[in-house]
Amino acid sequence: MNSPRRRALLSVSDKSGIETFARELVARGLELVSTGGTARTLHEAGLPVTYVSDITGHAEIMDGRVKTLHPAIHGPLLARRDHPGDVEALEAHGYGQFDVVAVNLYPFRETIAKGQISVDDAMEQVDIGGPTMIRAAAKNHRFIWVAVDPKDYPAILLALDGTLADPGSLRRRLAAQVFRHISSYDAAVAAFLEDNAAEEVQGTGEGGHPLDRVDQWTLQESLRYGENPDQKAALYIPAGVVPRGIAAMSKLQGKELSYNNLLDLDGALLSLAPFARTSRAAAVIVKHTTPCGIGVGRTLLEAFDRALATDPVSAFGGIIAVNRPLDGETAARMAEMFLECIVAPSLTPEAEAILGAKKNLRVLVFPPGADPSEVLASWGGAGDGGLIRSIFGGLLVQDPSSPPFFGIEDAAWRVVTERVPTDQERGDLAFAWAAIYGVKSNAILLARDGATLGIGAGQMSRVDASRLAVLKAQDQGHHLEGAVLASDAFFPFRDGVDAAAEAGVKAIIQPGGSVRDAEVIEAANSHGIAMIFTGRRLFRH
Repeated sequence: MNSPRRRALLSVSDKSGIETFARELVARGLELVSTGGTARTLHEAGLPVTYVSDITGHAEIMDGRVKTLHPAIHGPLLARRDHPGDVEALEAHGYGQFDVVAVNLYPFRETIAKGQISVDDAMEQVDIGGPTMIRAAAKNHRFIWVAVDPKDYPAILLALDGTLADPGSLRRRLAAQVFRHISSYDAAVAAFLEDNAAEEVQGTGEGGHPLDRVDQWTLQESLRYGENPDQKAALYIPAGVVPRGIAAMSKLQGKELSYNNLLDLDGALLSLAPFARTSRAAAVIVKHTTPCGIGVGRTLLEAFDRALATDPVSAFGGIIAVNRPLDGETAARMAEMFLECIVAPSLTPEAEAILGAKKNLRVLVFPPGADPSEVLASWGGAGDGGLIRSIFGGLLVQDPSSPPFFGIEDAAWRVVTERVPTDQERGDLAFAWAAIYGVKSNAILLARDGATLGIGAGQMSRVDASRLAVLKAQDQGHHLEGAVLASDAFFPFRDGVDAAAEAGVKAIIQPGGSVRDAEVIEAANSHGIAMIFTGRRLFRH
């Protein structure tokens, strides 16, 4: 055999902790076998190391593309030590055994995360030998300790010392981690290639489901509990994908985020997305994933005050999202309330100091260096192929719905009534249509002068949603004469228009498309209401 001693095979891209680990392995009587850069690192540290090429008798070729794919490496990795035939085969060929394998893979994800990476350059970071070695070692984990994460080095050292009560459990955990690691790595490569292929197939007639694969997911963090205290919960992110959305944001302060916090934050940022392209400040207040107030203004304080005036009672314990850096004056106003979370592109030092006094308040900011408008404009799943939601026993997948950006009128809009909206009404209609994007269906929204006045959300009938929106507005003392109304889907009957007219609404924006459109338009004309059809539905279930 090549060596009567026990051996460790080390080949790592992430070299954190490897020198200390290797030194401890040598102290326990293991011979070090390594490749390329790892071998040089160990040699420079003064550790005795045998190069893989000395074991295989074959130099690395093709700029290191082929170095460990050899029976002298994989025979020892796969040999079952309780099978006499396997042991005899090793002895016949003069191959030694491996007791420890520490391998992590080429930095593919880190490479593509830099952006603007060609397919050829990315493919050079696709590891071949590494996954093959750890896969073999994990398959043979009854006899080999295998690590892909430096955090596991200390546990392996304890196992080698014989101080673990249940070493078999550790072996199985490490082996499972290998297969999860490989799966995540392959998912990242597949996602990169699919993203780069997407442009090539556009317009060719090729298509498919909005998400042709459901990748492996990795645990981001465990949560205190789910929607209710008796439910366990956790946040997972797609394996092999650079974190984005809320998972990419930084929490400046406050308690841990809960399951409900995360849902509400997602709803708040989704509701704010239509205001990504506007030059005006915008603020959204969300409760139970749907907005209870939205406002725009010249300043963030003005926008927040308008949003709060919609329904200050529901805003208690809510989530606030804004599209501008949070300033001290607005932060001071927010600090007067009980809130669960605030999310903003950034905070001024004054705002940080004011909110810092509320230790339990969770405050999140956008990823460092990110363009706030681009963060918001892509909210809801754009860029990853589809939106995934769970149902009992399965997953639902759909294409993302792009926001109806405030200030950018869709060419498909058309006036269908005798009266044409005034310029003021048209501006209010555009605001209302953007604001209703994040409201749960059935949804009716009343607005005027860059502020929501009343929101009817999640109702079983559209006329009930209309009545609720009016009631909410009246409860806060908002007069509705001259207000506009947005509906996320068509009116199936004229009763919703009649109810709106009775409240004082002068203009309506809705998708259209009902078999009773003519009846609904006639109702609008009879009340002197101007109506726009957008040709697009905005259901949010």
